[in-house]
Amino acid sequence: MKLLIDIFGWFGSGLVVLAYAISSLEGRKYTRYGKYLNLFGGFLIAINCYYYNAFPSFATNVLWCIIATLTIYKTKKNRYKKNKDHSILRKKPGLKY
Repeated sequence: MKLLIDIFGWFGSGLVVLAYAISSLEGRKYTRYGKYLNLFGGFLIAINCYYYNAFPSFATNVLWCIIATLTIYKTKKNRYKKNKDHSILRKKPGLKY
């Protein structure tokens, strides 16, 4: 069990570092993946911290996951609203859809 928890911690740390690296790219075409990497990386690190009773780090990573979740939700909500607004603008009056 200890080995699995250690793997979770190391893999989660790698995901968070990868998310940071992706957010630093100029093109920013992979930025949306960074949000998910932060969420899953923070979750795995939180599991590791809880197992080792590192509660300050556990709390930090739980907050990290909450922020990532809210960011993903906000992005999806804005994308839905943007698509909905564009579909209204594309419709021409007098035509049946």
